[in-house]
Amino acid sequence: MSVTTTSAGEPTSLAGRDLALLIFMNLIWGLNLISSKIGVAQFPPIFFTALRFGSLALFLVPMLRIHRGQMTNLFAAALLTGPAAFALLFAGIFLTEDAATVAVATQMGVPFSTLMSVLFLGETIRWRRTVGIVLAFAGIVIIGFDPRVFAYWEGLALVVCSSFVSALGLIFLKRLKGIRPLELQSWIALLGGSILLVLSLILEGGQMSSVRNATWEGWGALLFTTIMSSLIAHTAWYYLVARYPVTSLSPLTLLSPLFGIFFGVTLLHDQLTPRMLAGGAVTLIGVLIVVLREQRIADTGT
Repeated sequence: MSVTTTSAGEPTSLAGRDLALLIFMNLIWGLNLISSKIGVAQFPPIFFTALRFGSLALFLVPMLRIHRGQMTNLFAAALLTGPAAFALLFAGIFLTEDAATVAVATQMGVPFSTLMSVLFLGETIRWRRTVGIVLAFAGIVIIGFDPRVFAYWEGLALVVCSSFVSALGLIFLKRLKGIRPLELQSWIALLGGSILLVLSLILEGGQMSSVRNATWEGWGALLFTTIMSSLIAHTAWYYLVARYPVTSLSPLTLLSPLFGIFFGVTLLHDQLTPRMLAGGAVTLIGVLIVVLREQRIADTGT
């Protein structure tokens, strides 16, 4: 049976095993919002992120490899998708009250990625994707003006900034060739742990106190974000990005905020107001329009 591929030779339809892996990855990411919320309640947020990457580095330092001719893109991808994006994300999680709100805001990476392709790759977008991008941003605005969310709008803004930085890093990530996912993760862990530890010591306080007073829930949250999210889910994501065009993967990443909203309500008892639900729906519809249109372009070239 023939397999449809892109001009770069990437298959456009996911194999059954890879589809299951993508769904499992989104489930982990949904739960990771909950564990992150627990973790930053017991540790300073940048310090918690540094502990996450530092712990990951202990597993992956043996995987470090020098790739001549690719180190600039490798460093850029590692810095942007790792310490920069996650420092902003965890700081945003610390300032927000609802994990469900964070779950929706993280999806802004999709329209940001499309805008990046216009700015850096010269891609032209037509009215359908333009409408999707406008809806995605409009939904965030609707959420942001909810009285409950407006009280912590700074946190929501940081999460959106995290999505922007991560989308920028994805451009450098797609330029890498022949680098295994765990090798990329090892550079992210090494750079992330060291840079964020220094940044935490400059900007935060109470690191040692948090280590002494953290409960088993806090350490369990750190373990989950390190092993399940960073080591397993993100490695799976880099593996899939290397095998498939992002346009084929993006539609199913919408499961991540749905899982996050579900677990936020059931486990953390998040309170969803009608405006938050409406804004979340508008954003996710906009994101869905963008990813489906990009998938059609990848499949048909039109």
